[in-house]
Amino acid sequence: MHGESERQAVQMPESGHEGSHDGSQYDLIVIGSGPAGEKGAAQAAYFGKRVALIEKDSHYGGAAANTGTLPSKTLRESALYLSGFKKRDLYGLGIGVEAKGKERVGAQDFLRRYHEVRDEERERIGKNLERHRVDPYRGAAQFVDPQTVSVRSRSGSEIKLTGAVFLIATGTKPHRPPSYPWDDPRVYDSDTILGIGALPKSMLVVGGGVIGSEYACMFSALGVAVTLVDGRNRLLGFLDVEVSEALQESMKTMGIDLLLGEDVVSAAAGKRMEVVLKKGGAREFDAVLIASGRGGNTGELELDKAGLTPDKRGLLAVDEFYRTAVPHIYAAGDVVGFPALASTSMEQARVAMTHAFDLKYKTGLARILPLGIYTIPECSCAGESEESLREKKVPHVVGKARYAQNARGFIIGDRDGFLKLIFHAESLKLLGVHCIGEQATELIHVGLTALLLEQGTDLFLNTCYNYPTLSEMYKYAAYDALGRKARGEIWTAAAATG
Repeated sequence: MHGESERQAVQMPESGHEGSHDGSQYDLIVIGSGPAGEKGAAQAAYFGKRVALIEKDSHYGGAAANTGTLPSKTLRESALYLSGFKKRDLYGLGIGVEAKGKERVGAQDFLRRYHEVRDEERERIGKNLERHRVDPYRGAAQFVDPQTVSVRSRSGSEIKLTGAVFLIATGTKPHRPPSYPWDDPRVYDSDTILGIGALPKSMLVVGGGVIGSEYACMFSALGVAVTLVDGRNRLLGFLDVEVSEALQESMKTMGIDLLLGEDVVSAAAGKRMEVVLKKGGAREFDAVLIASGRGGNTGELELDKAGLTPDKRGLLAVDEFYRTAVPHIYAAGDVVGFPALASTSMEQARVAMTHAFDLKYKTGLARILPLGIYTIPECSCAGESEESLREKKVPHVVGKARYAQNARGFIIGDRDGFLKLIFHAESLKLLGVHCIGEQATELIHVGLTALLLEQGTDLFLNTCYNYPTLSEMYKYAAYDALGRKARGEIWTAAAATG
């Protein structure tokens, strides 16, 4: 056992009560300070548990605050503001408008607001943990046995902590395929792109998942000539087909060279980045962003000493309470895999802690979770899609409302966005909601609430919405569904096979 002076050497400076406890015994030890780690620690501490939180990086927040969720969304807003880009035809200005007479937006202009938001979020997390009297430790955590972890600081100081319960919330890191010259400063992943020194004239984005699609839109809005390559034939295949196709068309309209069903054969560093595509042959780019998935941050934890084995991607398997194969060790957030969203990560950790300590406060995750994609335009969904309902042979009817036919949509100039509601063909109960357009990630919550309350068309028809608002589209999408049902425009398994 190491002394109190060594405890202070590895403890994070944000702690406001160093030395108030006698050492290493905790009710809960949390590893990682991202959304899952912060909320899990606060949840247990709020109910009087003695909690330690270990963070190996210099700052709180994990990928959500420093390299992922907040940074990418902040950069999106910065790109829209600095470039003057609007996916609309407001006042006849069209697409890709230059703002404030600037010929080209600089990288520092692009990144400035991100730095402000990141720093504010780091401070907020520190104050939240301090308010809940969570003991923070800075250093790399490694399991010694199922009840003990060692924390080693960068200076080499080490302390061992013992816990009754553990929460692993270490998140993920970008996958780096070995075929790319990572020592070249023009090759980026989703973490290192935040340190870009100057905006390139052209960029290849490899990977059409959420991260790749979001960054492709951002850089295109800033005037970068973007090419996006993905081996799949459909962008963001988990989205509703109509939403996915609408996003693809929007990205093409922005000027993004969208190459689906395409793969990179090789990449080499020359005067420019020299890339060979399987179908498209040799091309040159000023920068390459690799967004080809992420793997769990579990390699340094020595999980075998705790009795755990992650999968080949470094992820941990958990049950419905986010308990691993070792009953007193829980895991939450990106490290347990899909959906790997900050919102769900927070909820997972809260569920885990209420189960671990029998708090009877939050017994399970919400049965329907929203997904939000911050491309340009935004996309969001909750509940079932037409494809999933057809697989389950559930009869359904669709109702749509378009931004172009909505007063607020007309005012803001969004001509292409739409809201799509899917109802059960017989009961008219809402089964799914899908949206693409400005504020889609906010607009989705009206439908999400209706889904959780198991409501149907009557809810929207009997609700008076502010005018002019985008939310009013819910009423007209419900009317559209009723009209389609009256015309017999419904899907049934019998009709599909007949």
